[in-house]
Amino acid sequence: MSKTIEVTWANGQLVLDSKNTNYSYGSLQRVLKLGLRNIGFEKVAKMREILVLGVAGGSVIKTLTQDIGCSGNITGVEIDPDIIKVANEYFGLDQVPNCKIVIDDAFEFVLKTKQHYDLIIVDVFRDTEMPNFLFQKFFAERLGFLLNKNGFILFNTMTLNGKHDARNVEYLTHFPVPNFAARTIPRVENHNEVIIIEKL
Repeated sequence: MSKTIEVTWANGQLVLDSKNTNYSYGSLQRVLKLGLRNIGFEKVAKMREILVLGVAGGSVIKTLTQDIGCSGNITGVEIDPDIIKVANEYFGLDQVPNCKIVIDDAFEFVLKTKQHYDLIIVDVFRDTEMPNFLFQKFFAERLGFLLNKNGFILFNTMTLNGKHDARNVEYLTHFPVPNFAARTIPRVENHNEVIIIEKL
């Protein structure tokens, strides 16, 4: 998590930002909403178990429940308890009845959980940096294992240079055909690339 986050008004709504990037309710919400639309809102609305790694202000949880009408169980994992206090106070995250927030490290949670999911949203940043473990084969394979058949991983990544592009290409190899189908939505909001993995 970034050292400093702030809640500010932008275009008539509250947003949550760090020094260099939007954490919730701005460009980030548009990025994840585009990914969810690519999967299909009707499909997402019927999902029973959803895991969100990296909650921040909870904008994707609000998108799932308010915009898409998802009534399944949503588990949000966030390492920073202070940001959840901000999410509750400014964005009413604790008012979402079908959402449970777990304060934990995303890596640790994924190792421990016994639950399987229809959708896993990965949105873990420290400002503009992404932890290396997100791209490791072991972690990717664990996410694939936790997915139900016909489930999806929606992974929001930041690509600032060729090294990041190569990292994302390598990531896709962790989900082999014919068990998985992978696609990407490149250059969303300039520097985001959304990776979508479907378990077949």
